[in-house]
Amino acid sequence: MSSPFVNRRVVLASRPAGIPQAEHFKIETASVPELEAGQILVRNAYLSVEPAMRGWVNAAANYSDPVGIGEVMRSFAAGQVVASRHPDYAEGDVVMGMLGWQDYAITDGRAIRRKVRERDLPLSLSLGVLGINGVTAYFALKECGRPHAGDTVVVSTAAGAVGSAVGQLAKGWGCRTVGIAGGAEKVALCRNVFGFDAAVDYKEADFEAAFNAASADGVDVYFDNTSGRISDLVVPRINKNARIVICGTASVSNWQPWPTGPRVERHLLNKTATMQGFLVWDYESRYEEAVAYLAQQIREHRLNYREEVLEGIDAAPDAIAGLYRGENIGKRLIRLHDDIV
Repeated sequence: MSSPFVNRRVVLASRPAGIPQAEHFKIETASVPELEAGQILVRNAYLSVEPAMRGWVNAAANYSDPVGIGEVMRSFAAGQVVASRHPDYAEGDVVMGMLGWQDYAITDGRAIRRKVRERDLPLSLSLGVLGINGVTAYFALKECGRPHAGDTVVVSTAAGAVGSAVGQLAKGWGCRTVGIAGGAEKVALCRNVFGFDAAVDYKEADFEAAFNAASADGVDVYFDNTSGRISDLVVPRINKNARIVICGTASVSNWQPWPTGPRVERHLLNKTATMQGFLVWDYESRYEEAVAYLAQQIREHRLNYREEVLEGIDAAPDAIAGLYRGENIGKRLIRLHDDIV
């Protein structure tokens, strides 16, 4: 007996050399096969769009194998189980995981990251501040940044899904926060919504002077989402025993050939500072710790967030490129439907 479900899915059509554009994807339609024993069928409600997805489709060395040509685009998604032949999942369960850019996903359970239990909060948050972005902010700041009360914490892409959470967590832990963002609207968000003590616009001609004034006492923790010229400006201002967290390299459009720039080693040596890369996958066993903390912060109105929701799967092919054009305010999502029971 054939399945009654028809699946629209976004597949990788060609391999990008840098930032993936709309032409690197295509949308296919296929019938959903019948479930086998041990499988579940999830109807996706929201699809996530992450800066990291650029690395997932590029051929250059990365922390995961690249998405294959003709394969469904790898992504987190959240939705509801509509059929199950798996003992751990029942029809009606709400889940999130690596379910891909598609209407329906079949999995044996290994793609599921967690059952969504915060039903008093919007499901979309499970892909943002209660998903990989918030969990990244929590562990990268807490474990790598190791902030102390009174520290100055500088965050690049401070109005983004990760950066905005980092700033608010640092502020809640007693730090002084400085956000770096692009454009007047994002700078205003940093100050007025996300509570940064200071925020500067890297697109303005006086960026260097403004940042120097905002960081007059130096930098104790730098949460780096960009690399590039922003980091070139921040690193010389680090204090003794500063911690630099490398969470992203959004300003570098292509790592082939390898870009060159100022050297940081002397700053690290002279200030006995540390620079550490962060991958959220290293904290999978502690995922629920972060979600529980962040959810309670939201309920207590201590953690603000912003979402930018694109409508329909047709918006997916250009969604990653739009991130790197700086179009989004907050977490970028694609809504397929919101009729979760």
